[in-house]
Amino acid sequence: MEHQAMSEITFHHHIEDAEFKKRVKKTTILLSVITIIELAIGLTIYTIHKGENPSHLLVLMFKGLVCILTLAKAYYIVSVFMHLGDEIRNMIMTIVVPLMLFIWFIIAFIYDGNSYKNLRNKFDKSYYERTGIKKENKSTEHEAHPGGKD
Repeated sequence: MEHQAMSEITFHHHIEDAEFKKRVKKTTILLSVITIIELAIGLTIYTIHKGENPSHLLVLMFKGLVCILTLAKAYYIVSVFMHLGDEIRNMIMTIVVPLMLFIWFIIAFIYDGNSYKNLRNKFDKSYYERTGIKKENKSTEHEAHPGGKD
């Protein structure tokens, strides 16, 4: 008598060669189309930056679209070419969950590095000398008022 949980676990996936070749061909064409779209968006961003009055909102939108298309390509590569789409759910989760944590770490480190850069630039006197930006002078705000304490 076979246990119910054992029927879910399969270690050998048999896919017909013709079906697999068809799936790989379809995925390759899809990845090629997505790559061409990404290149077109990249050239569009480049020409927008070269213009006289670049729209930062449009560039940001295009960059977000490129990120989404890149994630779609990564999904298809992992699913079809690395055969992760044919695995059981628990196996997929053992790969996807650490990947999401890794992405979270990258975002956290970028945010922390940006925060450090802003704090360093705020308190570093040589930053203002190098960039030519004038530091706000707080001492002019606290001028002596008549009848007030000095």
